[in-house]
Amino acid sequence: MNKSSSIKFNNTTPEPGAYQRLFESTGWNQAYQVDNEKLRAAIKNSWYSISAYTNEGDLIGFGRVVSDGVLYAFICDMIVDPDYQNQGIGTAILQKLIQKCEEVNVRVLWLCAAANKSGFYRKNGFIIRPSNAPGMQLSLYEDSKKQHFPG
Repeated sequence: MNKSSSIKFNNTTPEPGAYQRLFESTGWNQAYQVDNEKLRAAIKNSWYSISAYTNEGDLIGFGRVVSDGVLYAFICDMIVDPDYQNQGIGTAILQKLIQKCEEVNVRVLWLCAAANKSGFYRKNGFIIRPSNAPGMQLSLYEDSKKQHFPG
């Protein structure tokens, strides 16, 4: 069931405690060991971000882009609370991030997928790069689509 239509999306920075809880729901903080202040700085320094909230105001999803705003962009921290996954929320966040990059004609959008998550990104237009150029990318600029990988 797709519940993303009942979710509120905005591009304001979430409250640090709420973001820390969401970030920790991924298990990533076991490796990163980042506190609220470092997480706040990381998301504040993003070029663009999208937060997803329930109607009650609970933060349940987040994604951000680090970019020069012209040529390249990198999607980071695509997170949906495990209790809200598989409801279209992650897809909605990803589409909003892609749309923002398209609006300013960013040429290439990259990301690194978490284990077993590349299928989600492939369904949304990303391709797996060859082993001699690891990672994934989505070319948003028409001329970039003619070449598989710039450079």
